[in-house]
Amino acid sequence: MKIKTLLVGLAIPALGFAQNYDMTYPDNAPAPCHPVPSDRQIMWNETEFYAFFHYGMNTFTGLEWGFGNEAESRYAPKGMPNPEQWVTSVKAAGMNGGIAVVKHHDGFCLWPTATTSHSIKNAGNENGRSANIPQLFAEASKKHNMKYGFYISPWDRNSAHYGKDTYVTEVFLKQCEELAQYGSDQFEMWFDGARGGDGYYGGEGGNRDIDPEIYYDVPNLRARVHRIAPNCIMWGVGGEARWIGNESGYAGNTNWAMTDYLSETVVREEGDINGWFWNPGESDAKATNQGWFWHSGETMKSADRLFQMYLETVGRNATLILNCPPDQYGVLPTNTVNELSKLGKMLHERLAVPVYGQSESTAAKDMAKTATIEVNETRTGGKYDKANLTDGNKDTYWATNDGSLGGTITLSWSTPQTVRYLVLQEPIKLGQRIKDFKIEYSEDGSNWTELCTSMETTTVGYKRIIPLNGSTSNSYGNGYNAKKLRITILDSRACPLLSNINVY
Repeated sequence: MKIKTLLVGLAIPALGFAQNYDMTYPDNAPAPCHPVPSDRQIMWNETEFYAFFHYGMNTFTGLEWGFGNEAESRYAPKGMPNPEQWVTSVKAAGMNGGIAVVKHHDGFCLWPTATTSHSIKNAGNENGRSANIPQLFAEASKKHNMKYGFYISPWDRNSAHYGKDTYVTEVFLKQCEELAQYGSDQFEMWFDGARGGDGYYGGEGGNRDIDPEIYYDVPNLRARVHRIAPNCIMWGVGGEARWIGNESGYAGNTNWAMTDYLSETVVREEGDINGWFWNPGESDAKATNQGWFWHSGETMKSADRLFQMYLETVGRNATLILNCPPDQYGVLPTNTVNELSKLGKMLHERLAVPVYGQSESTAAKDMAKTATIEVNETRTGGKYDKANLTDGNKDTYWATNDGSLGGTITLSWSTPQTVRYLVLQEPIKLGQRIKDFKIEYSEDGSNWTELCTSMETTTVGYKRIIPLNGSTSNSYGNGYNAKKLRITILDSRACPLLSNINVY
């Protein structure tokens, strides 16, 4: 127990828990409302929506969790794997990056690692042997200006070393460092299934369970990866972002980016308002109707369903990593590509998400930019004006004075506008603050009606997208003819700040 406590203590500085701020607060700048994110966590949050590509030995065995005894020759792609097709397909869906599974629990490595023979070096055909997946994926991502990272399972059901002292130093850490070498600009490294269990283990078999925080030497692992890839978030084992608590593509309407470190009691979908550790949520979800890996006969979820997932994750202060599994030819199937393209069109035309292949002229119009904006209070100091709400700069913000825990923002138009979505963002570099707010509209400019009464309007965080009809499953609807739209912040952990407002 003393060892674990020591390691947890060592982990915190590496996570960027404490930030360097000028404690004199020039220009009457608001004090940070702790905890606050590290710079790499902020950049990770800005990625918002990205893909998961589960591809590997399981694609050819039909399994989800391989046992580790699969012959290397079973990995035999029917065509040359094409990560560039993966990348361009998800970019057309409005995604900003992707994470490729390059080693799952079966231990088979999709690159010619020096740590094991259980890799593409011994694949069943030339397509498998010649396609270094992490290298090709990184190259394609850079070419198309997409963020990228890798999933590497800490649990290795193939390795005889697993569960022994030699595994972490001779296999796992070396594999992580090999992958980090494929690009110093990786945005995330994904760890999963880290507690062990039964497996082949080099023919020894048996059950090997470990304590991941101690066994994987997490502080050292984090330091070694960050030394090579300084902006790489360590998901799962690594403690820089949390699992949102489900694999269904939703976060809580109330969603704090804080938890207690290694807490087993936190409601993952909601975080913890009293948490002392910045630990934002990531939602992992499947775009298809079967497993994480490709399976014969699987179908793709509709663009409407995927749009709902987007609203319930990116729109609720989480990120969304959407799994799109390549098939045995090493490409995304046609039905996947088509539905992703439809999703991108919806995001572009409803929420003005910049999408590859979509014309700027067809993007949703942000009506906040043409509104007259009034606020009930502006912080003294000269830099916190209401104009910051619509200037498109994430580093500027509107603020109230320290004695205020609420505020009102009113947007007005000379003629009624049809409004369907409201987007709010806090400048999270100063912490997450807003606890409760309400939204009202007026058709005539005098009489007010509250919107979203069936939906919790509590937290905002990095981004909150509110369907004004209160429904994420049928969010577009007919909209509301609003001459005025009013956002009232009812409560906050400290003086409220908002960096951005959009109205679509």
